[in-house]
Amino acid sequence: MASVVNGGQSAPAAPSTPHQAPLALLPSPLVAPGTSDWRAELPTLVGTALTLRELRLSDAPCLLATMTAEAVARFITTPPGTIRGFERFVAWSGQERRQGSALCFAVVPDGGDEAIGLFQVRRVDGSFETAEWGFAIASAHWGTGCFVEAARMVVDFAVDTLGVHRLEARSAVANGRGNGALRKVGAVHEGVLRRAFHKDGRVMDQALWSILADDWRQARARRIPFILH
Repeated sequence: MASVVNGGQSAPAAPSTPHQAPLALLPSPLVAPGTSDWRAELPTLVGTALTLRELRLSDAPCLLATMTAEAVARFITTPPGTIRGFERFVAWSGQERRQGSALCFAVVPDGGDEAIGLFQVRRVDGSFETAEWGFAIASAHWGTGCFVEAARMVVDFAVDTLGVHRLEARSAVANGRGNGALRKVGAVHEGVLRRAFHKDGRVMDQALWSILADDWRQARARRIPFILH
């Protein structure tokens, strides 16, 4: 899988990121809908091969290495270029969560402690009924199933805890891996946003993808549950 840009996010040089097929995805997480006080503290989501947790300042060095690698950085908003820049991004992410505007999960494989990627979810309207997500994963973990598991966990959390009804993603049309990753988790391709993404002097078209909560819920009979701590 590859990185996806979520357009329109304002951050301190934040590394933002990112369906037609039946969603063969995962049953509800082990938490009652809406019960997590995620604004006070982002819960840790434990899957079968990875954990999603809040970003930490100590993640800055590995995020710098991951997000500035050419293969990852090609289709994402220009990330910070220093460890200090990523420390500011981590602090900004925590502030956005406390304000109820957005959240950011670090992706940590089992047996490790370092973040190998991240997922962001931000509200588009005041109630989080419509939200946008983005993602970026270290290229060494592409094709390992890491993205699919993490993405399912994030969408579950968005639908069941945040109350999202419509989850959108934008990906450069030229980003074949990112678009393929979104299709793999069941996102629906809705159209093309012409000349919507500016990157290093280039202007690119973006594909608009969506997941609807009703579609997602209908497809969860075969899901593998994860544990909320």
